[in-house]
Amino acid sequence: MAKMRGGPGAGGNNNGPAGNNRGGTGTGGSSGSEGGGDRQRRGDRGGPAAREPRSKLYSEDVVKINRCAKVVKGGKRFSFAAFVVLGDGKNKVGFGKGKAKEVASSIDKAVRDGEKVVRTYPIVNGTIPHEVEGRAGASKVRLIPASEGTGVIAGRSVRAVLQKAGVRNVLTKAYGSHNPVNLIRATIDALSRLRTKEQYEQLRGVQL
Repeated sequence: MAKMRGGPGAGGNNNGPAGNNRGGTGTGGSSGSEGGGDRQRRGDRGGPAAREPRSKLYSEDVVKINRCAKVVKGGKRFSFAAFVVLGDGKNKVGFGKGKAKEVASSIDKAVRDGEKVVRTYPIVNGTIPHEVEGRAGASKVRLIPASEGTGVIAGRSVRAVLQKAGVRNVLTKAYGSHNPVNLIRATIDALSRLRTKEQYEQLRGVQL
């Protein structure tokens, strides 16, 4: 009798794990589907939302945002400085900076500051009319004309200025300090030294 009772008991034990295995399989499937749902939701999220442009006249590019921390009795107070390049892609470009206690406010101030100093520079057939150098602080930038199809061969700071100005083909070289703000100022200084053939003819009073 004991053996008979043991037999069904053993059979019940065998069925138990099988049932548990079946339940475990179902649980694993549900967790897998949940994991897939999480992955799908993460995929839907994508990257950061595109920021709305502040300027109504020009396209803008935030080149750098500096954070400054001031230690006070109650802790630290943070402020932000934004550096923005603005341009219309048709020979006009400018640079502005703004400081505020919030990032959005600092960008707004930088855009308003940059709109005041936007200037027109001589861009001929998508490139610059001649080789030129610009300086700002310890930075020096050299701009060299390039043929069609070359593209803008430059770092982030110099590229931002040239693309906003509408330059499509140019070679560049940066010397000295690679501080982004100084590179932007040196690039704008180089653009301000450009002259077209017609301007040189007027300056010299000769036919070239």
